This record gives sequence, structure tokens and C-alpha cells, in this order.
Amino acid sequence: MKYKTLSPMEKYVIIDKGTEAPFSGIYEKFDKKGTYVCKQCGAELYRSEDKFDAHCGWPSFDDEIPGAVRKATDADGRRTEIMCANCGAHLGHVFLGEGFTAKNTRHCVNSISLDFKAAEQAKTETAVFAGGCFWGVEYYMEKEKGVISVESGYTGGHTQNPSYEAVCSGTTGHIEAVKITYDPSKTSYEKLAKLFFEIHDPTQANGQGPDIGYQYQSAVFYKNDEQKKVTEKLISQLKEKGFHVVTRLIPAKTFWKAEDYHQNYYDNKGGTPYCHARKKRF
Repeated sequence: MKYKTLSPMEKYVIIDKGTEAPFSGIYEKFDKKGTYVCKQCGAELYRSEDKFDAHCGWPSFDDEIPGAVRKATDADGRRTEIMCANCGAHLGHVFLGEGFTAKNTRHCVNSISLDFKAAEQAKTETAVFAGGCFWGVEYYMEKEKGVISVESGYTGGHTQNPSYEAVCSGTTGHIEAVKITYDPSKTSYEKLAKLFFEIHDPTQANGQGPDIGYQYQSAVFYKNDEQKKVTEKLISQLKEKGFHVVTRLIPAKTFWKAEDYHQNYYDNKGGTPYCHARKKRF
């Protein structure tokens, strides 16, 4: 079995069973999705979903990949050492009964004993909808299965990096909108577009509920011909049902993310949207 050549510090921890300084390791505040592997032999040890912040200064995990970690009484006779089951590399120690997670287990691991393999990134697509105050549209879109993230922002205008105050002044030409990143294997643009038409009033011009103004209009910013065709089809269906749809179709333009206090507004502040509610239309 071929092992990686270790630096003096790696050898001190992995072979000589030393400990790196707390809060010094690269994986202590690391939160990417993937798998942690043994620095010496590359065997898979821990999954990112089992990692948590114990505020102890070292990466912490409440579970290991089955069979990947060997445990033995430490030389001090009190603690339990954890090692790579494949090559015996020293990882750190395991502690029980601390109550950090439901599993009541903390693998306290030296960052220097680990390497990281990032998870393959799933294919994602985006959609941009404007339906009045972006807080309400964001609220409903975030709860939809397959949606990865929702950002509130401004688009369609003629100035760079507009502020909320500038947009509200009506001088920038921007509209409040949300940019939705979603997994196309779990949902579709059409499903999200249907939701959009059901959580706001597409027949109200120049506003939504009590929010009146250019920035609150109903619009779909399509990124390609397919998104445009889907939206046109849904608008046609609504018109056949008697809805006088005023929603505009606009080619996608630069999307400017709104200020931090606008993001996840209802989740952070509590409450529910005051001018958005889902109504079955399809």
C-alpha cells in the first residue's frame, strides 16, 4: 500500500500522535459538502453531514463512515484514541455524553490528519420572477421542493448596483424580483412558474395589494426561449380561464442582490406575507 509522504508536522500528529494547536486547522470552520479522508492513505473516514461545530478548536463529527475508524484506549489511560482503520494514522480522540448532538458523540479530529473530497456539484438552473414585494415571493419559493436558494434583488433597470432607496425612488428603472436556483431533477421551470402565478395577483398592474409603484409590477425575466415559451403557455391558460393577466415578459438582465436585511426576511423577522397568498389557478 502506497502512503503519502508526510511533512514534519503531519508526521508529528499522524505518526507520533501529537495534536495541532486549537483553531489552527483548515477544516475547523469548514462547511463544504463532501467526504473527509485520511491524509496518509486516502481512506474515507467522515461525511460532511456528520460534522458540527463544537466550538472546541478542532473539526468535530458525531459519526464515522462504518468501519472506517478504529478506537483504542489512549496512552494516558483515560481518553479514547481514534485512528484510521486502514493505516492506523492518528486522528484524535472520541468523547461521549457531552450532549452536542442527538448522537451524543464527538470525534475530535486534527485537521492535519485529513484531506477533503468535494461532492460533485448537482446541475442547477435559475429563474427570475417579479411579483410585488420580493419578501413574499421569496417566502413561498423557498418552501418549494427542489429549490436550492432564493435571493431577493433588483433587475431590469439602467443603473449599476442600485440601493433599496434608489429603487423605491422610481429613478433607476429596477423592479423588485427574486432569483431562484433550483435542481432540475427535483422540480421544473414550469412548476415554479405556476407557483409564481398562484402566489401573487398577475392581473394587478403596477403593484401588488397595497404596494403600488413601478418596482412592484408583475414580470417574468426569461433566460432563454424555453422559459419564454413556458411562460407564454401559462399566461394563455390563465387568460382562457378569464384572468386578465398583465404580467410582462422581459429578457433577463443583470440581477443585483438586495441588501442583507432583505434576505430571508420573514424567516428572520417572523410573520407571514401581507400581500401574498397562494390561490389555485391551474
